Amino acid sequence: MDERALNRALLARQGLLDRLAGPVGAVVAAVGALQMQYWPALRPALWSRMEGCHPEGPFLAHDVGELLTGTLLRGTIHTVTAGEYAAYAAVAAASNAGKWWAGPDPGPGVGELTAELKAHGVTARPASELVEFVEAWVAGNPGGVSAEEAVRQREYKWLAVMMRARFVRVPADGTWGARTPAHFVTAPGAEETDVAAALNSVIRCHLRAFGPAAAEDVASWIAWNITPVRVALERMDGLVRFADETGRILYDLPEAPRPDPDVPAPVRLLPWFDSTLLAYAPKRRTRILPEQFRDIVYVKANGQLKPTFLVDGMVAGMWSIELTKGAATLTLKPLQQLSASVRKELITEAENMLVFCQPGARSHHVELA
Repeated sequence: MDERALNRALLARQGLLDRLAGPVGAVVAAVGALQMQYWPALRPALWSRMEGCHPEGPFLAHDVGELLTGTLLRGTIHTVTAGEYAAYAAVAAASNAGKWWAGPDPGPGVGELTAELKAHGVTARPASELVEFVEAWVAGNPGGVSAEEAVRQREYKWLAVMMRARFVRVPADGTWGARTPAHFVTAPGAEETDVAAALNSVIRCHLRAFGPAAAEDVASWIAWNITPVRVALERMDGLVRFADETGRILYDLPEAPRPDPDVPAPVRLLPWFDSTLLAYAPKRRTRILPEQFRDIVYVKANGQLKPTFLVDGMVAGMWSIELTKGAATLTLKPLQQLSASVRKELITEAENMLVFCQPGARSHHVELA
């Protein structure tokens, strides 16, 4: 499969050729874990992928427990369906991002610490209170966590134990909305999950949302070493195999869409940290992100991935929103020459998305730089 064929397969699964029908949870399950390092990304992520989405839909889905947002893949924040959370959480905790890093033996008490932190977290609390609880436990249980490990974990605010305790984010005042949910609570039904089964489930989620994909793509996405991922892929029944232009083996679900490479692709706007730009090994993202634009949309200094727009299925520019005295302005910044028809389509799409993302603004404006 050449890159254009892989591009169209990705767009079809992500609702970027034809928007997907709801409800919200079904769309999120189809398109995979949505990276939510920046909470305002939730609305545009769904706007570009879902047919008939209401501006409050993503928040209502959280309120009724259909969606959960927590620290998952690669130790970063993701939104997933409640039904798939346990598998993602188990894979994340067993990943390189969730490991105890300082040495092979972090201490005999880490299991007890995790269990007590999980129990403590049934009441929603700010992160600072959870860290205080961990520090108090470590002080009160000498040797429970090795001194070397404690020093290392403090550098990452006890990320490993937080991931194992399986916290999800909730709003401080209990009301879901545009404000970033800043409190943490133990995920409902956060029981232990068999890691091997969870890995198989998450691999299938990845292929369903981003396939066809190579073992290194899946491993990069979930922050695992490539060998166990490749072994799991080879053992899975029913997968189909392709090769890309470099000869890499690509795995896929047999029923997943793989459209004709020549099918037209509409203009679409993608949010900050969009999953489609992160779901492959760093050097293998050219099915959607042209190499010449990689260092423009990705800011290495702070790990920021800027919001982008697609033309013919490929990143062709960036966008930003500014609120000034109640007025919302969305600015489009092309990275290549655009035809008059594409510019018109892009402006229309941006206008509609801006109203969706900023429904309470006094006025809405789109500027094409």
